Amino acid sequence: MTPKEQGYYFPAEFAKHSATWLSWPHKEESWPGKIESIYPVYAEFIKRLAEGEKVNINILNESLKQRAVSYLQSAEANLAQIDFFFHPTNDAWCRDHGPAFLINPIEKKKMIVDWGYNAWGGKYPPFDLDDVIPTLIANQLNIPVVYPGIVMEGGSVEFNGRGTLLTTKACLLNPNRNPHLNQAQIEEYLFSYYGVTNILWLGDGIVGDDTDGHIDDLTRFVNEDTVVTIVESNKQDENYELLQENFKMLHTLRLENGKQMNIVELPMPSAVFYEDMRLPASYANFYIGNKYVIVPTFRDKNDDRALDILQGCFSDRKVIGLDSTDIIWGLGSFHCLSQQEPVV
Repeated sequence: MTPKEQGYYFPAEFAKHSATWLSWPHKEESWPGKIESIYPVYAEFIKRLAEGEKVNINILNESLKQRAVSYLQSAEANLAQIDFFFHPTNDAWCRDHGPAFLINPIEKKKMIVDWGYNAWGGKYPPFDLDDVIPTLIANQLNIPVVYPGIVMEGGSVEFNGRGTLLTTKACLLNPNRNPHLNQAQIEEYLFSYYGVTNILWLGDGIVGDDTDGHIDDLTRFVNEDTVVTIVESNKQDENYELLQENFKMLHTLRLENGKQMNIVELPMPSAVFYEDMRLPASYANFYIGNKYVIVPTFRDKNDDRALDILQGCFSDRKVIGLDSTDIIWGLGSFHCLSQQEPVV
């Protein structure tokens, strides 16, 4: 029987967490010449998460753990809320290689889906350590794990917790993931292994996104019937047309109950570059913790506006911005770095 047939589903991120999972950054090639600069902000991110929930960190070894602890102490994080697990990883992007936690609310049980992981179409080998992280965590927590046998990344899917899943054709239909599957076949996996009933497809992701268009840089659920979606106001910007296209498409889509979504527009920051390469800077890459919504900021004129808009979407949580100017050099931000474990 599939997880869905057994009564399991993937809750929305805004549902209560028992923990957030992270993989401590250590791959210098992901932040060329800059990895040391990300740790103070990363430690601040963990400190804020730990104010509302447990933080579980996959880490390479004892010596890296000691370095991590020193950064966390400098940030005055509550170490009693933070646990380390010696699960070696290739990279830090736990949203994509981490566990997809399903819950069965009637039986009060959890399950982990261990999707295949190939570093966004084989772009950044090796990825063998990242690929087994969900099973290591399932073994650690002594909960069942299932293997769909296809490639899927957590940043490519977004949920309202009521049966609707939002994704992009640019990513999920890319031949570098599951070339043997068509759209209908991929949908069957999404229904069966995420426990959803309604799948909505958008088009392309933002320029500079090396994941081939993850939804978590584009459009996010902030409650069961409302999304925030990024729009570009500068008609000369290369993101303008594709974001307009996605914006129009959102208006044609319907939720699992047949209703149209409430759509809140979120601005884009000005273009951020690294050595002439455009980086995927987006305010949509926020993470919804139990206490805070943590939003990447970019020392940009639109930072405060984006934070104000998001605060208007979350009456039960404080929205805070953390400077992601260095972290985004790794081509991802706070949402890409984290994966929630829900309360059952």
